[in-house]
Amino acid sequence: MVRDISTVGVVGLGTMGAGIAEVLARSGLDVVTVELDEAGVARGRGHLEHSTERALSGGKLDAPGRAALLDRIHYSTSLSDLSEVDLVIEAIPESLELKAEVFAELDKITRPEVVFASNTSSLSITEIGVHTARPGKVVGMHFFNPAPVLKLVEIVKTVVTEPDVVAEVVEFAERLGKVPVVIGDRAGFIANALLFGYLNHAVRMYEQRYATREDLDAAMRFGCGYPMGPLALLDLIGLDTANEILDTMYHQSRNRLHAPAPLLKQMITAGLLGRKTGRGFYTYDAPDSPTVVSSGVVSTVEGVPPRPVARVGVVGTGTMATGIAEVFAKRGLDVVLRARSLEKAQASVARVKKSLDKAVVKGKLSEEDAAAALARITPVTDFEALADVDLVIEAVAEELPVKQAVFAALDEVVRPGAVLATTTSSLPVIECAASTSRPSDVVGLHFFNPAPVMKLVEVVSTIATAPDVVATASAVCKAVGKHAVHCGDRAGFIVNALLFPYLNDAVKMLEAHYAGANDIDTAMKVGCGLPMGPFELLDVVGLDVSLAIQRTLYNEFREEGFAPAPLLEHLVTAGRLGRKTGKGFKDY
Repeated sequence: MVRDISTVGVVGLGTMGAGIAEVLARSGLDVVTVELDEAGVARGRGHLEHSTERALSGGKLDAPGRAALLDRIHYSTSLSDLSEVDLVIEAIPESLELKAEVFAELDKITRPEVVFASNTSSLSITEIGVHTARPGKVVGMHFFNPAPVLKLVEIVKTVVTEPDVVAEVVEFAERLGKVPVVIGDRAGFIANALLFGYLNHAVRMYEQRYATREDLDAAMRFGCGYPMGPLALLDLIGLDTANEILDTMYHQSRNRLHAPAPLLKQMITAGLLGRKTGRGFYTYDAPDSPTVVSSGVVSTVEGVPPRPVARVGVVGTGTMATGIAEVFAKRGLDVVLRARSLEKAQASVARVKKSLDKAVVKGKLSEEDAAAALARITPVTDFEALADVDLVIEAVAEELPVKQAVFAALDEVVRPGAVLATTTSSLPVIECAASTSRPSDVVGLHFFNPAPVMKLVEVVSTIATAPDVVATASAVCKAVGKHAVHCGDRAGFIVNALLFPYLNDAVKMLEAHYAGANDIDTAMKVGCGLPMGPFELLDVVGLDVSLAIQRTLYNEFREEGFAPAPLLEHLVTAGRLGRKTGKGFKDY
C-alpha cells in the first residue's frame, strides 16, 4: 500500500526547484520550499509568480486557480521546517558535497519512513544516499526543464533502493501527470546519457570547422525533425551545465566521446555560457532572451556566380530517384529520367504520377500543375539522352562500383560544364569524382527520403569541387524549395554522423540491460521532444542499413565508441531487420 503523500518539501528554488514546486502545487499538494537565504527565496518566488502569470495569460490557469496554487507554496530558509513533510525533493546545484550535506541534515530532521529524492541530472544517487542512515529510501527523481511543461521524470534506483519505494515514487510521479521511466544509477541516466554524447559530437564538428553552426543546427531540425539544433540546445541548457554533465559521464564511462570538447571549456572561461549570459554559440539580444541577433556570417558560396540550370538529368528508378524527379518537375524544370529499361523508366514515371495525384486529392496541387509537372519528365534508357542537361543527379544503388560505373558513363556523354551530383548518403563523393576526367564538376547532393517532403539537402564538397559548382548546388536547392547545408566529404556528412552514433549508444544501453527499449524510446520522445525514439527509428530505417552506416563511420574515424553494438550485428544476422521484415527491436 503506497503511503499518502500530502505535503512535499523542495530544497532549492532555482529554475528547476521552482518548476517542481509549481508542478506539486498544481496537483493540490502542500509544498514547503527551502532556500539558503531570503534573497534565494525572493528569486524563487519571482520564478513562480512569473511562470504562473504566463500560464494565466495563456489561458492554462484562471485567477482563482493561480491564487490557490501560490497559497499552497510555503517558503523557508531552514531545513528544520521540513520535519513534517511526507517526501523531500532536492533541487540544489550539481555538487556532490552540497547534496550530501543536505541529505545528511535531512536525515536527522525528517521521520525515518520519509523518502528522499534528488533531481540531479548527472550525479550518482548511490553516492548521495550513503550519506544518510536510510539509503534504501533514496531515489533519483529527475524532472526535465521546464518542469511544469515537460512530462518525463526519470526515476533512478540504486542497488539498495527498496522496491516499495520505487513503486511509491512511480505512482507519485503519475499522480503529478508525469510519465515516469525507471532506470539504474548510471551517469546521465537515459536522456542525458544519449543526448549529451550527440551534443558533444556536434561541438567537435563545429570546432573542426567541418560545418557552420547554422548548418549543423538546420541539418538536425530539417533532416531529423528535432525541435532544436544541437548548438542552439546547448545555449539553452547552458554550456557550463553541459560541461559538468559530460565531465561526470566521462569519469564514469571513460568513453572519449563523453570527454567535453575543448571548445566548451574555452567558451566557459570566456563567460559565453549560452542564453543566460546573452552569448554562447549564438549571440542573443539580452541575457535569458531566446532572440538571436543576426551574426552577419557570410555564406561560403556568396559572391560566387552559379552555373545556369534549366534541364536536369536523374539516373535511377528507385524511391529516391523518382522523388527527386518529382521535386524538379514540380518546380518547372525539365527532367530526363534515365533507367536501365523502358519498363523501369515507365514504372518510375507512373510512381511520380501516383504521388502527384495524391497531392491533388489533398489540395496541395492543382490538376493542371500536376499534369504540367508530369509532362516535364522524359523517360529514357540511353546515357546519350543526358548529353545536353545542365545538372545530372545520380540516385542508383548505394554500391561504390555501381556509382563509379555511372559516373564514368556520364563523363563520356554529358556536355562540358554540366554539374555531376551523387545522392550517396554514406560513400565518399571523391571516389565518384575520381571516375571522371572532371572531378571539379562533381558534388554531393544528399536528399532525404521522401524527397518531395523532406526539406533538407546536404551539399557535400570534395577537395576537388570547384566553388561555382558548390554555388550551383546551393542555388538549385533554393530554386526547388529545399534548405541546403554545406559540409565536407566525410563519412556520414552531418546528419548521419550525428544521428547514428546516438542510435548505436541506445543499442548499447539496451544491451547492458540498463533500461528497456520502450523506456528508452519514451525518455527521448517525452524528455527531449524527439519525433521518434531510437528503437522506433532504427526499425523504420532498417537494422541492416543502420549497421552498414555505423560500420562506415567506424571504418572512417576508427573511434572506439563508433564500433557497432554487438546486439545490432546479432539482430541483422538473425534477419530481424525492422519493419520491413516484421521484426526488429520490436515485433510488428
